[in-house]
Amino acid sequence: MEFSEEALRKQLGKYKFRDLTIEELKNVNKTYPNFTFSMNTYTFKDGSQKDLLNFSGTVPVKYGNSYNIPIHLWILDSHPFAPPICFLKPTVNMGISVGKHVDAHGRIYLPYLQNWSHPKSTVIGLIKEMIAKFEEELPLYSLSSSDAARQSELLSYIAQITEGETDMKSKSKIGGGKKEGCFNKITVVGAGDLGIACVLAVAAKGAADKVVLLDLSEGAAKGGTMDLEIFALPNVEISKDFSASADSKVVVLTVNSLGNSQTYLDVIQSNVDMFRGIIPAISHYSQNTVLLVASHPVEVMTYVSWKLSAFPKSRVIGVGANLDTERFQYILTNLLKAPVLAKDAWIVGEQGEDKVPSWTSCNLVANQTEAMAARNSREKVANRAMEVLKGKGQRSWSVGLSVADLTDSILKDKRKVHSVSTLAKGCCNINSEVFVSLPCILGTNGVIEMVKLEDDPLVQEKLQSSAGSIHDLQQQLKL
Repeated sequence: MEFSEEALRKQLGKYKFRDLTIEELKNVNKTYPNFTFSMNTYTFKDGSQKDLLNFSGTVPVKYGNSYNIPIHLWILDSHPFAPPICFLKPTVNMGISVGKHVDAHGRIYLPYLQNWSHPKSTVIGLIKEMIAKFEEELPLYSLSSSDAARQSELLSYIAQITEGETDMKSKSKIGGGKKEGCFNKITVVGAGDLGIACVLAVAAKGAADKVVLLDLSEGAAKGGTMDLEIFALPNVEISKDFSASADSKVVVLTVNSLGNSQTYLDVIQSNVDMFRGIIPAISHYSQNTVLLVASHPVEVMTYVSWKLSAFPKSRVIGVGANLDTERFQYILTNLLKAPVLAKDAWIVGEQGEDKVPSWTSCNLVANQTEAMAARNSREKVANRAMEVLKGKGQRSWSVGLSVADLTDSILKDKRKVHSVSTLAKGCCNINSEVFVSLPCILGTNGVIEMVKLEDDPLVQEKLQSSAGSIHDLQQQLKL
């Protein structure tokens, strides 16, 4: 249909920011009057569906000659706070030139999409960058008549993709992706101190066949990244291109915003805005990966990663209290000489002051009086251990070692128990979608099973309190 403000207003009834969306689309229509608009059902990777506004048309591109490149954009119901989903829409006589910004199915990936941030980012600005990138590398080419016949089958698949009907088996077949078999590849996103520490620790652990450091900073390599390039560690690759992360078994997220945000909420929102550009690209190139989040605050950013990726909850985890738990168990065993207690001891909840010790089984004696005495004794030992633990900071290299420990368990399918940030809804009377640290068995596909904690009203109260504060914070964020 042609652009009609009245018709759009009716169709966009469920859009959260309808007026903002309509105002922007009016500007699009003025600049590109050839675009046609419609409402169709889009199917996301997780199988969920939504009726979304989409429009298609051509944009002018000069590449020696002048070309009209057909495109198709889907506008999410959270627009303008989330970027559109963009595709090429080739005719039967056109072939797709797979490159840095276009995949085999015509999906368009641009820095403008990755860095989308309202009100700075607009659809007009997106199309302008699209044109600029297409003028550097033409995304389509003309097919011969024989090639055009073969292309029609591919285009029928692309039509399904642009209508949101993804089929993973067909996608794999047409994309021609290399099957890595047992090749264990890890990507670390973020080249700050924590990212470099993770790369060094994972490489030293030896569980990965290849480690990719994805450096998203602007400008030339400097600091630790430059040193890694100079001394060229075996099996370590440094890249600024998301495609280098393709087919990773685990992707570790270490990026944190370094902006000039004034409040704690602003800092977190800056991280969320950054993740909106990172997670979709990562999940595109590694659709079966496990996301391991180390960015702060880890509980919130793990939730954000889960929402943006649409991955199963088992494949999105945060580093959580793994480091604190390992330290806690070490203190109990080696400093306080209580190895029996240590093997069932865990730090759970959220990182920081609100973490709490807990236990996964009850080794107390049957007699009620003796059981009470044993519990009091255990509590005293745990309190002493927690006092020692409070003096231990979380430096980059120590978090890096913890990340290497977690990736080792995942890649080798060790079925080892770790205290990691996992979706806690339905556990400990938590009814909201929040991630907190709980003991979980980890394997190739992330969380295999959550280990039941010993019933303890104080621990449950603490967990519910943490869940409430985390949920309140999440509600203030713009995803």
